[in-house]
Amino acid sequence: MRSVIVDLDGASTADLVAALTAISAELAHREPPESPAACLELTETLAAATDQTESTLAALIGVVDRNGESQRWGYPSTQAWLRSRLGMRDSRAKERLTLARQRDRLARLATRWATGALSFGYAATIATAVARLDDHDCQAAGDILLDMVDQGFSAGKVASFGRRIRDVIAERDGTERSDADSRRGYERSWVDSTRSLDGGRYIKGWLNAEDAAIWDGTLGPLAAPAGTDDRRDLSERTAAALTGVLSGGHRATRVTVICDLDTLTGGTAPGRLSDGTPIPAEQARRIALNAGVSALLLGRGNHPLYLGHTVRIATAAQRRVLHTLYPTCAVQDCQVPGSLCEVDHVHGWALGHSPTDIDQLTLCCGWHNRYKHTHPDRLHITHDNLTGRYTYRLTPPGDPPTTATTTTATGRPPPWPQAA
Repeated sequence: MRSVIVDLDGASTADLVAALTAISAELAHREPPESPAACLELTETLAAATDQTESTLAALIGVVDRNGESQRWGYPSTQAWLRSRLGMRDSRAKERLTLARQRDRLARLATRWATGALSFGYAATIATAVARLDDHDCQAAGDILLDMVDQGFSAGKVASFGRRIRDVIAERDGTERSDADSRRGYERSWVDSTRSLDGGRYIKGWLNAEDAAIWDGTLGPLAAPAGTDDRRDLSERTAAALTGVLSGGHRATRVTVICDLDTLTGGTAPGRLSDGTPIPAEQARRIALNAGVSALLLGRGNHPLYLGHTVRIATAAQRRVLHTLYPTCAVQDCQVPGSLCEVDHVHGWALGHSPTDIDQLTLCCGWHNRYKHTHPDRLHITHDNLTGRYTYRLTPPGDPPTTATTTTATGRPPPWPQAA
């Protein structure tokens, strides 16, 4: 006979988690009672307990997220860790991450959720509604939405109300709300997308200065009137231009990244867009490898050296080959599609020293490409002679550092010189 004995007052969080895990495993193997009434009552009790457990889970995820622990383990984000390590769907991972990030900003919600007075569904709905509000509006919105819960509104009604919560706050306070989302202190670009009842899609978002320059440079020329008989307004032409880009009908971009030759070869001087928007040196080097953005290289005296393709940039034909080899990022378990990845030199690249040959290239998502550069000892690279594919395997932070040597699937060194 197995038993679980826990001193609730003296047990640590780890002890309680271990006890709950053992109980959950045992409960999962039990057959439900024959009485439907008993099953209904037990379901309600267990659901309430599960909601309280979700409160604890949000607190734990919040600590992982704030301290960047998932990145130390080689995951590009906390959401990616939840998807890969815990097997969550992307929507579920996003919901839990939003709860973890908003929990500390909503003290009243957190208290009610932890005591079982608020369900997970309501907590997730309110957290989503306030995610992009500043701290002042977050508190006001949280109070308004919790009051709606107390009045008996369903989670769906609260969600609908939450989508226009800024207007509600402005009406309550008697202030005029500004529609300039950029004034709310956003730093990273964001896009929200919701499906309409007729199968269409509403899109709302905000782009930072760098992304806005790329938007203007790419879609601006395509959104110009097609002729004197083009009666579409600018919004309609922009939508058509965006659809053309997404469908692959437009490959070339009008965006130019300008940087010094020293920046491309490892310097720290930032690059810039043609409108003057600064680009960090590391990002300038990263995008120089992709054909989607042209790189204008400047020598001494700011004299142009190269515009467009350089020996670092993989050709369009090479990219097509890599897309057939790599449906996703070369990092094991990373699900970023190959079509959205960057070309990566397996052994690094130095101008004039490392060739851009197809057998030394792979596809790597932007985050793991940077991770590989900054944590070369946290990746073990293998090459399969049969398929020609490279696989990058992440090693946990506590494991001994790996060497830079690449091995084949058979364990033998590859038939090309190793990079120093």
